[in-house]
Amino acid sequence: MATRTRKRVAKALIAPALALGATIGLASAPASAAVWNSCDQWGNTSLNGYTLYNNIWGSGAGAQCIWANSGTNWGVNANHPNTGGIKSYPNSKKVINKSITSLRSLSSNYNVTVPSSGAYNSSYDIWDTDYDYEIMLWMNYNGAVGPIGTSQGSVTLGGHSWNVYKGSNGANEVFSFLRTSDSNSGSVDVLPILKWIKDTKGWMGNETIGDVQFGFEITSSSGGLDFRTNNLTVSSS
Repeated sequence: MATRTRKRVAKALIAPALALGATIGLASAPASAAVWNSCDQWGNTSLNGYTLYNNIWGSGAGAQCIWANSGTNWGVNANHPNTGGIKSYPNSKKVINKSITSLRSLSSNYNVTVPSSGAYNSSYDIWDTDYDYEIMLWMNYNGAVGPIGTSQGSVTLGGHSWNVYKGSNGANEVFSFLRTSDSNSGSVDVLPILKWIKDTKGWMGNETIGDVQFGFEITSSSGGLDFRTNNLTVSSS
């Protein structure tokens, strides 16, 4: 698997204010009417407790448009060239703002439709409020993509079996959990994963969990490919 470069997501909702009119390419939103759509590079909106973000952040990107029927039902059409390097991470985000020890539960249901070609992963991106730590849960992946860091072995947590990687992108620590087989729908219990990182491995302390994002980290999608989140919910207590 190719080593990935990573973004600093602390800029997530600052960049839109700086580049609100920016449009990347000529990709089009789906023909069916959506509640919201945008082809802007940093296009974003909030719907029923979730923030949607087009997030075309990588160099050499092509066209990409995002659409949403709700905060939990959305998708993108992306036409990124067949070159290396991540081009975008369109996603929906739920803000948690609770420390690991104060969380009684943190879980998610997901259901996606992804193409059979291209290079991408469907993944959760979970951050502490200071953006010191990034926890990625790869539910499926295709093509020439791979995690940052080195292998830490395998573990079964949160209802799934994972291959675990640990590394740094120079700005923050990255812990990547790659599901051992692809899954396009199901549920994941996130809290045991966070506790395993904190308590079993000692890789971080009692961090306050900020963003729980879910989306598609796209490296290439030549010709225009559709990525759909049919349903995505994040629940915590």
